[in-house]
Amino acid sequence: MDEKYQPVVAALQERFGAELHEFRGEITLFLAAEHIIETAKTLRDEFGFNQLTDITAVDYWPQEEPRFHVVYLLRSLSETLVLRLRVPLNGNAPQHFTIEGIYPNANWLEREVFDMFGVNFSGHSDMRRIIMPYDWQGHPLRKDYPLGYEEVQYSFNWEEISLRKPGPKD
Repeated sequence: MDEKYQPVVAALQERFGAELHEFRGEITLFLAAEHIIETAKTLRDEFGFNQLTDITAVDYWPQEEPRFHVVYLLRSLSETLVLRLRVPLNGNAPQHFTIEGIYPNANWLEREVFDMFGVNFSGHSDMRRIIMPYDWQGHPLRKDYPLGYEEVQYSFNWEEISLRKPGPKD
């Protein structure tokens, strides 16, 4: 691990019980959900992680505990450091805390995670869909979301598919 990361990782492990995972020089810290707000404040105020680059999620369905990981990517521009935080969440109706008050751009990023994965961020100022239409049912990036697709038409199955395929109305 790069020596620039050592004080950051040590402080988060001591204060919040963060679990360190390092892969090919990339640092990931796993945190309990209840520590995300204080961790984000600490990273911003004490260690200069002044940019929230991204928030996304991972769905591990059919596994239920944890089913989701919310993933935060933070950057310290002055120290040229990038840190990834992962927060495991259980179940089919996951709840998490917003960090919108710490990083204002989390507003849009959390709305995207809500829209695509169904993770509800409590305390968020405007938790509504941002990508899909407002009346859309379900969350398209969940692994249990039904796939709607059209069978590919080739020369060997052309006639079979042409019989089922809707055409223009006369």
